[in-house]
Amino acid sequence: MSFSQAIKTCFGKFATFSGRASRSEYWWFFLFLVLLSIVTGLIDGLFFTTVTEVVTETGTATVAVSNQPVQSIAGAVVFLPHLAVAWRRMHDSGRSGLFALFPLLLLIGALAVLVFGIGIADLFASGGRMDILFTRLTLLLLVPTLLILIISPLLMLWWLTRPGDAVENAYGPVPGGSSS
Repeated sequence: MSFSQAIKTCFGKFATFSGRASRSEYWWFFLFLVLLSIVTGLIDGLFFTTVTEVVTETGTATVAVSNQPVQSIAGAVVFLPHLAVAWRRMHDSGRSGLFALFPLLLLIGALAVLVFGIGIADLFASGGRMDILFTRLTLLLLVPTLLILIISPLLMLWWLTRPGDAVENAYGPVPGGSSS
């Protein structure tokens, strides 16, 4: 599959979570996403950046601020097609498409541990034993969660780069009628 075919296919199947996607389809679309991010970042930097000088105790500093509206809109537009092609790519290797959500779910879990752990510790902000207990408990849960957050993208990368099943599997026929 070529670069342009992959982009057309992924946008054509933007909400199709059934079937399979070949490695070339996924990685060409991923390259498109990287290039899109670079271009929209440049546009945001050129047209939507405000430069101001801030006076501090030690002198003045120049600060550049951008809301990145173009990159945000582009990210919202390509989120669903990227999720769908990753989902189908998981199917190609015989895995459930839910594995494509694995890093996102872990990130949400880590944030929940951090927010609720600190929030509970803050309820006992008197500096007593309960404050220390919940702070340590939060750290105890957060450290393994962060390790998993580091490992999970590597596992996803491994799965996304593996060849797909050479024969029809439970998710459908071989994409493009050949080995992926």
